[in-house]
Amino acid sequence: MYLKEFEIRWSDVDANRHLANSAYLNFMSHTRMSYLTEIGFSHRTLLEREIGPVVFYEHMYYFKEAFPGKPVKVSMEIMGMSEDAQFFEFHHNFYDYKGRNFAHCEMMGAWIDLKTRKLTGLTNDLLEKFSAIEKAEGFKVLTKEDTRRFAKAPRDLV
Repeated sequence: MYLKEFEIRWSDVDANRHLANSAYLNFMSHTRMSYLTEIGFSHRTLLEREIGPVVFYEHMYYFKEAFPGKPVKVSMEIMGMSEDAQFFEFHHNFYDYKGRNFAHCEMMGAWIDLKTRKLTGLTNDLLEKFSAIEKAEGFKVLTKEDTRRFAKAPRDLV
């Protein structure tokens, strides 16, 4: 499990003076990108390959409030990945300074080709790095059908 520590800043707090929901998303995104950078998916690498990660959904579960003044830690575990690593599922947990879990998130995403704007698998060298990630208990090989688990579609105003 990968852990990243954060200080709750004034800008991370909402009108109720606790950690804002947008801050949770920012902390998770930063945790994911820090981890990916550490395993060889740096900004430069992604730029050279003209790929980027996209989020399909992030389902948040809030258990307790978090307030400024004490650091928090955000975990990241890989729960699923398709064989070509086009699709991936990460779980995040939020812990207070005493190690108590105060929120959980399940997110699913994919890699997008930034030229064609279509989903893509990884090249062999990146696939090797991504596949070597330590898998969480309960890891699953994902299929395209898994990405449609919640079956939502856009509804235009026309």
